[in-house]
Amino acid sequence: MMKIMESPISFEGENFNTICDLLAERDNNFRNVITRYGYPPIWKRDNTFEAIVHIILEQQVSLASALAHLNKLKERVGEITPSSILALTDDEMRNNFISRQKAKYIRGVARAILNRELDLNTLSKLSDDEVRGQLIKLKGIGNWTIDIYLMLVLQRSDIFPIGDLAIVTAIKKLKNLGQNMSNENLLRIADSWKPYRTVATMILWHFYLSTSKS
Repeated sequence: MMKIMESPISFEGENFNTICDLLAERDNNFRNVITRYGYPPIWKRDNTFEAIVHIILEQQVSLASALAHLNKLKERVGEITPSSILALTDDEMRNNFISRQKAKYIRGVARAILNRELDLNTLSKLSDDEVRGQLIKLKGIGNWTIDIYLMLVLQRSDIFPIGDLAIVTAIKKLKNLGQNMSNENLLRIADSWKPYRTVATMILWHFYLSTSKS
């Protein structure tokens, strides 16, 4: 039986900048990012089926493309709910730029919610590992998708998405690391940011996006 935590570790707007400052004290690279580009935004999404759909659409594509596909889907169905998604045919999904594979993943989550195999409200009360254990059972929901859900939806404070290409690129660029550095070594670097690796990740995203514009 899963144990529901009374208070999962998360962060909120009130303490976000304070945590950024703590990380900047530990890591001069973070201090330089904040000094030059300011504090990162708090990326956050509501705990809804639409949020999971959005994350699935972001798998292995640009954020802009995923958002465009999400908005196209919303134009078609209005509110994105398990029922509205399951009412779409394969052709309708394809016409809204949803690949066959991702349509299968999205429908799987929709069925799990309607069959009461997945309860998003309950997930918000579980530990990080328990959330991962619930979601990993679903087809097409891997560790990267779960990491993003934990970070952006549940706002858990200590998640590090090593499968995120932008993060790997940002660390190597910010710290002048070799391109061949292993993920194992990157994870060791990230250990120094515990228990706030989510906020550290947002600083890295902020750096990545800020330098990509210049």
